[in-house]
Amino acid sequence: MQTAYNVLLFVALLVAVVFSVLVLITGKGDAMSGGGSIRTSFKGKASFDDYMSKLTLILGASFFALMLLIDGVSNRIDLANSTHVSAPPVSNSKTGH
Repeated sequence: MQTAYNVLLFVALLVAVVFSVLVLITGKGDAMSGGGSIRTSFKGKASFDDYMSKLTLILGASFFALMLLIDGVSNRIDLANSTHVSAPPVSNSKTGH
């Protein structure tokens, strides 16, 4: 379970870095407009800005989903660790009192 947590954390880190770089590159302020309407050129082909807007939306949603998965795995790891708490060691030495 710890391996799954580490893999998810690594993938989330990669998505976060790519997402941040993409937002910094686009820099127009409309990259996070929701992606509901996609502008097209006169010929009907999507422009570079349309692809970047869609990619930004996909990366943002995947980062959100990864964070939810990581939280679920982390809670499961914590639950497993809390049920396997061992008792403190018992001393077998006799003190003579």
